[in-house]
Formats: sequence, structure tokens, C-alpha cells
Amino acid sequence: MFLYILALVVLLYIYRWFRELKRVPNKSEKYVYITGCDSGFGNLLARHLDSLGFSVIAGCYTEKGEDELKKACSTRLSTVPLDVTNNDSIRKATEIIRKLVGERGLWAVVNNAGVSVPSAPNDWLVIDDFMHMINVNLNGVIAVTLSVLPLIKKAKGRVVNVASVFGRVSPFGGPYCVSKYGVEAFNDSLRMNMVHFGVKVLCIEPGFFKTSVTDTKLLENSIQKLWERLPQDVKNDYGSDYMDRVKVMMKEKFVKMLDGDLMKVVSCMEHAVSAVHPRTRYSPGWDAKFFWLPLSYMPTCIADALLSKNVVKPKVASL
Repeated sequence: MFLYILALVVLLYIYRWFRELKRVPNKSEKYVYITGCDSGFGNLLARHLDSLGFSVIAGCYTEKGEDELKKACSTRLSTVPLDVTNNDSIRKATEIIRKLVGERGLWAVVNNAGVSVPSAPNDWLVIDDFMHMINVNLNGVIAVTLSVLPLIKKAKGRVVNVASVFGRVSPFGGPYCVSKYGVEAFNDSLRMNMVHFGVKVLCIEPGFFKTSVTDTKLLENSIQKLWERLPQDVKNDYGSDYMDRVKVMMKEKFVKMLDGDLMKVVSCMEHAVSAVHPRTRYSPGWDAKFFWLPLSYMPTCIADALLSKNVVKPKVASL
């Protein structure tokens, strides 16, 4: 009986693999709008889709990002200045996109722009610390999507939202997990809404990858600044050596968790954009597939116990 079940599972995976190979035709006529293209996944995706023949519209936060991307890509690629927290910037980008795509509409938007700091224990933070990241990681995703949704409906295209495994599990404090949980909720509700219009809504949930978002120097500097502004009673709760232990953990454990192969994520993004039959969710990274996702389905008591084994504990925990 077990062999029959195993054979059925293997056949299902083979069927899915063949089904997912087919790509959409006429790529040069399909416009793809990507946010956060100055560096990281967005930059690499813009270059990759351009090399495959898509007409890419890259949203960049800086002029330098726009210039470097134009030099590296074909004349099909267009850039737009974009600050996803600024409604006027989003509106201006949408007007440019509307003129570019014309009556054919927009094939896909990839909401990639995101930030990772400040991240720290929740009792270190104030509401303004939450607002900035939520404005970028969540409100920016919603605002950009709504701005081009009529164009995507016209093309019967795709919305690709970059969430995270931390939209399923919250192993640390701060607004990052809050924002990514929000992206997951927006993604799910939009998918149910848009199915009636022939629009596919897809989600990328990467594990730990080596990008500017996970830059250890950036994270260390951010948490150090937060530590320095804490009142003394909170510092006493965590212990005078808490920051030293955090820095050791970052150097000895966190760095080793980072996957440098960004194409694992970009390939999933490309498949979501170009496959005739894309997946609803993608989980790039071995840590995502074999640790974080299984962890998200475990009973809370087990998940909490596994997560607490490797966290830097405050002084009060040992009293």
C-alpha cells in the first residue's frame, strides 16, 4: 500500500513539473513593473526578465539605480523613479506606465521593495519605528498594486507579492514580521477577489538570503542605536552584556544562515511572471522548505520551544 501511495506522489510531482514548464508567448509585448530595483532581488530580476525578452519597467529609489540598470540592459527596459511610501511618486509612475503599455495593459507587477530595520525586541520600540517599515513593506505593496490594478485586469495578468517565511512565523520582534503577515493577508484576499477577472495573484516567501536587507552591519548598527536610546531600567532587564551576545550571535550563526544564491528567489519570481501555470506560492531556499514552513504548521508550544533554543535571552530570563 505504501508503495502505491509513493508512486502516486511521484507521478503527481512529475505531472506538475511538466505542466509548469510551459511559458507565455510574445514576451516582448508583455510589460512587467518591478519595485525596488536599485539592488538585490529586484535588480537581478529586472536584468533577468530583460534578457528573456520581456519589456521591463523598473521602479528605482535613486537616480544611480536607474542609470546603472539602463547601462546593463537592453533598450526595452524602462525605469521610473519610485518611492513606494509617497503617493505622488506612485501616481507619477503609474501615469508613465499607462502611456507605455497602452491598450494591451500591464502583464505583471512584482512588489519587491522592502526594508528590514528597525528590528529589535518589541519593548525597545515606539510606534514610529513600526510605521516606517509598515509604510514600505505593506502599505507600499497595497498602494502600488491598487495603482496599476486596472491595467493588470485589462491584460488578465499577474500580481506577484514578495512576502517572507516571516509572514508565517515570528521569531523576532519589531515591525518586519508584522508587515509580512500583512502582505500575506493582502495577497490572499486579492487572489480570491481577482480570480473572477482572470488575474493571478502569487506570493514569494523566501528564507534567509544575502541581500542588503540582511546586511549584518546594517542590522548591527540599527540595533545598537536602539539600545543606546533605551532607558536604564530596560537595559538592566536585558543585561549589560546583551549587545555583546547579540553581535556574537550575528557573526557566528546569522551569517552562516544566509544563502548567497539570489537566483533561487529570482527564478521563482520569473516563473510567477512567465509560466502559463504559475504556483500560488513559492518558497525559495532550503531553510524555507525544510525548517520555516514545517515550523509554521507545528503546534505553537513546539514552535516556540524550537525558536527559543537559539535566541539571545535577556538577563531576567536567568534570574
